Amino acid sequence: MKQQEISKLSVEDLKTRLVNSSETLTKMKIGHAVTPLENPIQIRDVRRTIARLNTELKKRETQSA
Repeated sequence: MKQQEISKLSVEDLKTRLVNSSETLTKMKIGHAVTPLENPIQIRDVRRTIARLNTELKKRETQSA
């Protein structure tokens, strides 16, 4: 997910996507430990998406405060 797409989302959408992405990352890590993923770069992409979501949430918190 790109930063432009993330900046268009509402705060509630950001939070729900953050929870979903975190769960996905956990499942991918556990699954990768058991049987290697076909494309392990997916783990990095999900991790970066989580960082982008967290950054946008923090940015909005500081703007509203």
